[in-house]
Amino acid sequence: MSRLAEFRALEQQLAAQLAELESLKNDDGLKREIEFEKKLRDLLSEYGYSLRNIIAILDPQSASRRAPAVVAEKSNRKPRQTKVYKNPHSGELVETKGGNHKTLKEWKSQYGSDEVESWLAK
Repeated sequence: MSRLAEFRALEQQLAAQLAELESLKNDDGLKREIEFEKKLRDLLSEYGYSLRNIIAILDPQSASRRAPAVVAEKSNRKPRQTKVYKNPHSGELVETKGGNHKTLKEWKSQYGSDEVESWLAK
């Protein structure tokens, strides 16, 4: 498609959207909804409430329906076990729950991963 044809097509789409916007601006139903939303937000700010507070008042079970999903996601994974490594060369101890420990990384680069894993205290 040429640039000129693309430009004209976009121009027609824009004109159609502008015409739709004008018709919506003159719609009485939309005007009432906008006025209602403005009054509601003003009232909420006057009393220091948010939409979440209103939902909690009108539908108390809505919060309890969401909460178990969050708890279930956290309980899917068991906690990591603490591992203790003892360097036989220096006698130094390192306790970690993961492999992203600075000293452990240094040992693995110096002595090799397999050797350091053999230092795991049982």
